[in-house]
Amino acid sequence: MSPSGSKTDVLVRRETRYPQLCELSMTYEGYAEEIPVRPPDISRHGMFVNTSKFFPQGAVVKLRFRLCYSGVLVQTRAEVRYCMENVGVGVEFIDLPAEALQAIETEIDAHTGPPETTPY
Repeated sequence: MSPSGSKTDVLVRRETRYPQLCELSMTYEGYAEEIPVRPPDISRHGMFVNTSKFFPQGAVVKLRFRLCYSGVLVQTRAEVRYCMENVGVGVEFIDLPAEALQAIETEIDAHTGPPETTPY
C-alpha cells in the first residue's frame, strides 16, 4: 500500500491473451439453456467470457467455440475462477483435449508471438 493507503500493486496476467474467437457458446453444466455471451479473449488455459449472468466461483460450464484463424472447433468444460457481476467470468479449461490445446497455442502464437507475461 502507498502512504495514502491506496493499493498501487500492478496486476500481471499469467499468460498472453488472444482476443479473437468465432461462434462462442456457453451453457451451465447440467442445464440446457444457452447463456448469452460476447466474444472473449483466450489464453492457453482459459478465457474471460463477457456475460451479464452471475456464476459462483467453482461452477462448471461447457464451452464451444471456433478459432478464427485455423477454424478449429473446440468443445471443453471450464471452471469459473472469478465472476465480475454484470461484466463476465474468468474460466479455466478442464478436460481440454490435447489437440485443442495445441490448436489454441498455435493460434495464439501466430498472432501474438511466443508466450510471455503481459500486464493487464
